[in-house]
Amino acid sequence: MSEHYDVVIVGAGIAGAAFAVALSQISLPSSHSSKSSKSSDPRLKESNEHEKKSLRILLLERNLSEPHRIVGELLQPGGVRALQSLNLSSTLSGIGSIPVQGYAVVHSGSVVRIPYPDEKEGRSFHHGRFVQRLREGARGAEGVDVVEGAVVSLVECPHTGHVIGVRARTTEEEGERVFFGDLTVVADGCFSNLRSKVIPGIMSRAQTKSHFCGLVLEDVSLPYRNHGTVCLIPGSGPVLLYQIEEHDTRILIDIKEPLPKDLKGHIEKNIVPHLPSSLQPAVTTALSKDRLQRMPNTFLPPSAQSSSSKEGVILLGDAWNMRHPLTGVGGMTVALTDVVRLRDLLASYLHSNATSSNPSPSPLTEWNKIAEILDTWHWSRKPLSSTINILSVALYDLFGADDEDLQVLRNGCFKYFELGGECIRGPVSLLSGITPSPLVLAYHFFSVAFYSIWVMFFHPRPVPSSSSPTSSNSSSTSSTQDGGDGKVVMRRPSVGEYPALVLRSFTVFWTACVVFGPLVWSEIRWW
Repeated sequence: MSEHYDVVIVGAGIAGAAFAVALSQISLPSSHSSKSSKSSDPRLKESNEHEKKSLRILLLERNLSEPHRIVGELLQPGGVRALQSLNLSSTLSGIGSIPVQGYAVVHSGSVVRIPYPDEKEGRSFHHGRFVQRLREGARGAEGVDVVEGAVVSLVECPHTGHVIGVRARTTEEEGERVFFGDLTVVADGCFSNLRSKVIPGIMSRAQTKSHFCGLVLEDVSLPYRNHGTVCLIPGSGPVLLYQIEEHDTRILIDIKEPLPKDLKGHIEKNIVPHLPSSLQPAVTTALSKDRLQRMPNTFLPPSAQSSSSKEGVILLGDAWNMRHPLTGVGGMTVALTDVVRLRDLLASYLHSNATSSNPSPSPLTEWNKIAEILDTWHWSRKPLSSTINILSVALYDLFGADDEDLQVLRNGCFKYFELGGECIRGPVSLLSGITPSPLVLAYHFFSVAFYSIWVMFFHPRPVPSSSSPTSSNSSSTSSTQDGGDGKVVMRRPSVGEYPALVLRSFTVFWTACVVFGPLVWSEIRWW
């Protein structure tokens, strides 16, 4: 049994469900509607000459029950803005979502607050509840059919290799069923089974450096209300916390590969002691009674689909482009903004075709035109997607510093935030999706690098007390806390240490370049 649609979407997660709603908002003159229009009566078409027809869309999802994931729970202000553009703001209501007004970063007992500029707000929530609200929106959208079923394979034209639909096993019928579509969209998430069929070799570019291990803490207070919190842990990846409901707070603990066999034991011994003391009892309690959920943190830069993908099919969302979720799940902001841009480009093309003197009866099968749209889409999304992608991995490398030069940069980054003003406003505007500019990102990243070098020369640093100066001029170079044998004091470098620090400055700056450069290259390459 088979059925034909204008667009077949595989995956009803955030990107897939939102795209189904977005496509339903494209309306065409009924006299020029596609061959899949429900009405084929020429008399009815003539009488409805000025009415509009919607596309016919299939949204296929393997399991329509509420998903339970530990990421995709904090939507940045840029993502909230994209939801408004899709008329989906209501999906944030009725799920217990929490306003998010910025971040706090905790480092060595100090806390710096990083608020969103201009009183912008994000939202945090249980991932599954948000997804279900998006699916409800898709079910209520004109022209959208939502079907539960597992896609087995793409269906290709035997002569051209053009993808013409999918083969799936649905829960409504036994056996396999073919769904034909003028255009197929694969949005089946980070564990996509189809991405390598669409773009061969795409996974060779993916990198998984760590995993997030997640728990829910009950009735805890974070350093700042309605702020996400990032804790920098010595010798380990960062820890991210944010409230997802009135009484629930998510904690995501970054564990680098290779993963220890006893994850809970590792967290209790190496992570918990470095968290704020007010959070430690709740984390210990959650570890003792809850299952530790785990998700890989994978970086997958986007490939240009106009030239490298199979004809007739598009990748969308995490199936195509992933980044480290340390940026507060910037992936949702990127995906929703991608949906808005692609909807607008397709709407413009379809309207141009519908009003032309010689319209194509199946414009979504004209791959040369679709490829032009994909090329425009690929580069128009770059300001936002590149900013979020680069920032996520660069911040992770700094916050999860695993060598001395990266530790210098991490300390300098925290000190940079402590300066306040534009040193906070600029970076958080990038992270939140408010200022999509790789150039602004480069400016602040290298400002952090140079300021880190300044801090290395002129700020006190912890040293064993036995090496602290004891001469009469020590007061000019040291700022001690508690001295004594076996203790640590804070001391500024002496002039005699400057030659070594000059050499160290070059390695610190080179490390910054090594972090930033390859990330930029991954975004500007077009193959």
